[in-house]
Amino acid sequence: MPAHHHVYGTRRPLPATGELADFLDPTHAAVVSIDMHEGHLSTDPACPCPAPRGREIVEPVDAFHRAARERGVPVIHVRSEVRASGVDDVRGIPSAWRTTFPLHVGPIPGAGDHALAGSRWTRFVTEVAPDDEVVTGKKRLSAFYPTDLDFLLRQLGVTHLVLDGIMADCCVLNTAFDAANLSYRVTVARDLVRGTDAALEQAALDIVSLHVGVVADAADVLAAWDGATARAAAR
Repeated sequence: MPAHHHVYGTRRPLPATGELADFLDPTHAAVVSIDMHEGHLSTDPACPCPAPRGREIVEPVDAFHRAARERGVPVIHVRSEVRASGVDDVRGIPSAWRTTFPLHVGPIPGAGDHALAGSRWTRFVTEVAPDDEVVTGKKRLSAFYPTDLDFLLRQLGVTHLVLDGIMADCCVLNTAFDAANLSYRVTVARDLVRGTDAALEQAALDIVSLHVGVVADAADVLAAWDGATARAAAR
């Protein structure tokens, strides 16, 4: 069955060859999973920055990561983490979202504890395998800032990324833009991201599909990878 992708919400066949298909070349690919940790996903009322819709994708993300590993595609987990003193954020120049996001969701109790180094809120909820890589120190919206993600990817010889995680309209979208600006080929796994709400999630995916890269379901990513591998083996 041919793989498909989504362009501005419309599902289309993904060509098996050509420039668009190149986005899903597994040869130099990695999965980058963003902020799937307790600080967003815990059910504890004290959770400092809850993203409850993200809980829906924990098991599917784990399943996709297992499938990626089986295909030899590395999995990289990125987490937000600021110094325990808070100087990177609330005790320095606070992140802008701390002012703007509560205008929509209301006050966020305990938000000052979000991503503090050494706290339980930085523990991953998704599975981290022994051979996976972890990138920490994400202090703003992009997984590239101010972390060593770009350095790690270049050390691994990675040029193609598949993004999953939360939040689609925030950290995933910012990471996708930064990756594209750094000349990585970007795919966002449509069914493995969640946004603030369904509308903003879809808007973020539409933006990616028009300006940044490919939007495809996890099953279609795997199908495209398998197809590319089979074609390479037949040459």
